[in-house]
Amino acid sequence: MANVAVVGTQWGDEGKGKIVDLYTEEADVVARFQGGNNAGHTLVVKGRKTILHLIPSGILHPGKICIIGNGVVFDPAVFLTEVEELTQAGFLPSSTKLYVSEKAHVIMPYHRSIDQAREARSSGRKIGTTGRGIGPAYEDKVARTGIRVGDLFDENLFGEKLRHALEEKNFLLKNFFCVEPLSEEKIAAQYMAFAQKIKPFVVDTSLILDAEIKKGGKVLFEGAQGCHLDIDHGTYPYVTSSNTVSGNASCGSGIGPNRISTVVGIVKAYTTRVGEGPFPTELNDTTGDHLQKVGQEFGATTGRKRRCGWLDMVLVRHAVRVSGITALAITKLDVLTGLKKLKICVGYHLGDKLLTDSAPASLKALAACEPVYEEFDGWQENISPALKMSELPENARKYLKRLEELSGAKITLVSVGAGREETIQLGNPFQD
Repeated sequence: MANVAVVGTQWGDEGKGKIVDLYTEEADVVARFQGGNNAGHTLVVKGRKTILHLIPSGILHPGKICIIGNGVVFDPAVFLTEVEELTQAGFLPSSTKLYVSEKAHVIMPYHRSIDQAREARSSGRKIGTTGRGIGPAYEDKVARTGIRVGDLFDENLFGEKLRHALEEKNFLLKNFFCVEPLSEEKIAAQYMAFAQKIKPFVVDTSLILDAEIKKGGKVLFEGAQGCHLDIDHGTYPYVTSSNTVSGNASCGSGIGPNRISTVVGIVKAYTTRVGEGPFPTELNDTTGDHLQKVGQEFGATTGRKRRCGWLDMVLVRHAVRVSGITALAITKLDVLTGLKKLKICVGYHLGDKLLTDSAPASLKALAACEPVYEEFDGWQENISPALKMSELPENARKYLKRLEELSGAKITLVSVGAGREETIQLGNPFQD
C-alpha cells in the first residue's frame, strides 16, 4: 500500500498544485478532502497556466480518477464553470472519471451573502475571508442545518430544507446586516437546474476510494490552504473554516487513517500570507518587494497581493508535528536567486522566553514575538535548469540542508521554477 497525503506547512499558497500535479503521474486516484473554492491551485503545463479552485489538480492527467470528497464544501456553479473551461481546453475528455461525494455540503447563495455582509460589517476586525461562503457553509454543516449534494436530487426534501434555512438567513440578512433578502423561488429553480447537470458526477466516493485501495491503487489526497490556516491548529481566528492538517484526509474522504502511508509537507522557500493576522517574519522593505514581484505572489482565488517574509521554521516544525509529515517538498527556491543575504527564522523571543517548536496560541503573544534569525549567503546563478542537487549553487544547497535539519524531515523534492519539468526529485513518496 502506498497512499500519500499532500498538505501545506505554512499559511497556504505553498505551491501544492504543482506538487500534486507531479505526483499524480504516479497516482491512480486524486482526492480533495477539505476546503472549497476559496482554494486556488495554479498549474503551469507546457507554458500554459491553469487555475483550479475546486476540481483536484490531477484532472490535467488523462485516465486518473479525481474525487471531490465529503469534507469539501461544494459550489455547483463553480464546479460546472470549471468543467466547461477544462472541456474547452481539452483537459476533460469524455473518458474522464470525475466524482463528487453525495455527502459534501453545498454552498448556497445565502452563505455567500452572509459571508460578504459579515466581513463588510467587521471594520477593523476583518478575517480576510474570500467571500465565497465557505465559513457559513461549514457553520450550517456543524449546526446540522446544511444541505448536502445528495439532497439536491429530492426536490421535496430540498425545498423543505431551503425554506427552513431562508427563514433564518433572510431574517439575519434583512434585520441585522441590512441587505436584501433572497428569493426562495429563484434559488430553488437555479439549484434544481444545477442538480440535473451535476448528477452524472455524484456518487458515494468513499466506496470508490475503498475499492481502488483494496485492488492496490495508489491514492493521492490533496489538501487546500496550509497548516496555520487550520481551524484548530492555525492562528485562530485568522484561519479557514476546516481542518487543513493531514488527519482530515481520512475524515474528509471517508477512508481509515491506516490507509495513508506517507505525508508530504509543502514548504515555500520563504513565507507568505494573504489576509490579516500576525506575521513575525514579514518584510515591508525591498526584499519583501523582491519576493512579491519575482514570486508573482498574488492570490490565485482573490488576486490579492500576498504579504511576504523570510522562511519561518517555527511554523514548519509545528506543521511537521501536527500532520505527521515524513517528507518535505520545497517550492519556489528560484525566487531567492539574486538576494545577497538570506535569513531563516529558527525561533521567537517572547520576553525572556525562546520559542522554537510552536507559535503561541495567543495572537497578542504571537504579535509580540521577535524572530531569531540565522543568516546565509545567497546566490546569483539561474537555478531553473538544475535537475540534480549537485547542479545547484553551493549556497543554495547549504540553505536547503539547514532547512532539512531544522524541520526534522527529509527533503524529497525541490521546485526550481514554475514549470512541471523545473523540478529536482529526490525520491518517490509512493515508494519511499
